[in-house]
Amino acid sequence: MTDGTPDPLPDGLMDAFWDYEAALMSDDLAALDRLFAPGPATLRTDAAGTLVGHDQISAFRGGRGGAPRRTVVDIQVQVVDDGNALVVATTELARGGRGAQTQLWQRQRDGWVVTAAHVSVSPPAIDTRVWRVVGDPLVTGAEDGPLARETIAVKDLFAVAGQKVGAGSPAYLAAAPVETRTARAVQKLLDAGADVTGIARTDEFAWSLFGDNAHYGTPPNPHAPRRLSGGSTSGSATATSLGHTSIALGTDTGGSIRVPASWQGLWGIRTSRNAVARDGLLALAPTFDTVGWATRDPDLLARVGDVLLPPAPPPATSDVVLATDLLALAAPDVRAAIEEFARGWGNVVREPFDAHDLDAWRTTFTLVQSAEAWKQHATWVASRLHTLTPAVRGRFEAAARLDPAEVNAAAHSLTRLRLEIRHRVADRIVLLPTTPTVAPLPGGADQSLRETMLGLTSIAGIGGLPAVTVPLRTAEGLPCGVCLVAAPGRDRDLLALARTIPRPA
Repeated sequence: MTDGTPDPLPDGLMDAFWDYEAALMSDDLAALDRLFAPGPATLRTDAAGTLVGHDQISAFRGGRGGAPRRTVVDIQVQVVDDGNALVVATTELARGGRGAQTQLWQRQRDGWVVTAAHVSVSPPAIDTRVWRVVGDPLVTGAEDGPLARETIAVKDLFAVAGQKVGAGSPAYLAAAPVETRTARAVQKLLDAGADVTGIARTDEFAWSLFGDNAHYGTPPNPHAPRRLSGGSTSGSATATSLGHTSIALGTDTGGSIRVPASWQGLWGIRTSRNAVARDGLLALAPTFDTVGWATRDPDLLARVGDVLLPPAPPPATSDVVLATDLLALAAPDVRAAIEEFARGWGNVVREPFDAHDLDAWRTTFTLVQSAEAWKQHATWVASRLHTLTPAVRGRFEAAARLDPAEVNAAAHSLTRLRLEIRHRVADRIVLLPTTPTVAPLPGGADQSLRETMLGLTSIAGIGGLPAVTVPLRTAEGLPCGVCLVAAPGRDRDLLALARTIPRPA
């Protein structure tokens, strides 16, 4: 190890540094807490973002399961004065590659503590939380076309010739055959000139909204560091947020495009039921399954629609209605962002959408979705429940126990509710929260949040309606979304409207 420390150093500084290093390698949380300065001003930053305050830093360390193994190979120290010093250490990681940490140490009454730290490590060649398989590209598109030079992260539910469909499950992937044909939606994008960069992670069987997958890890959320990414089109959304691809191709059954788009600051669309062919797509609940995609800007969102959507009449003008009772379901910070958006739009009518029906709508949606998911996957799942993550296993187990009479009643209710929702939307554009909250921290996504989200997202699902989510920011700078919902077949109208929405400078 090289050592660029000046001589003499303030008493106790390097002892504290090596105590910190030992605590880090042994994951001694109490010692690490003691060696970071108490209070709200302490900082720790890395590529994922900045943690502010001792409490945030302590919570992060407590949840990460230890730091990567490493060896310190170089230390440089700049002494500011007898009570403050900057220590820069270069490390070699056990997994390969190098890292660096910069720490500002301060002498306090009980000894030396870190008041600010910056940590960097060499990134892995492939982030397996985001990607299952990736190429440069994995599949080359046509030489020319309306999407030439665009790149796609394909959700691991679509068939890609020469690859397997993994569905977010290692056991399913192991047993899956190699696909001989490419899903029609993917092929149309390839024919339009886009390249497939890779196949991206999904929540297991696409039956989740939060983006977490215990098998592979949770994809990061670049625009809300250390918060959940949203799912189930989690890997594709993260790849596009990170700039690895320009198009996140996914599905939306109960919000699987809209939720990650909202939580990651993307534009996204759930298409009208049957508007885009689902050939070569692993189903979850065919009554509600749709193809969707997300991008970083509305122009590309619309250009993808030009390739995938059927022809439609020229865009029609419509009244825009802010559903006040649905807005009330959002947290105050999200509600304020949507209110500001609506004021900026101008002539927006404010009226309720009759949200007192929301629990019944969500229950009907969940019953039909669960019954169809079991019908689709029972043959494979029944003997392999032990291979699934607890939440998804629980949903399949509950689906297996459903009373056929109850499912039949829900199916009849669905027909009535679909007509009712379409009648309420009519020829208008309805605004509602895409998600009721910003992306929660790990551990903060519970059943209550899932039910509230499904209450909002199932409106388009039951109605078979197109929905475009527009990225907004809360006053604290966290991503959220407002959803534009219209009558079936008005996908292109929504995409054209999205192009006219002013974007932040």
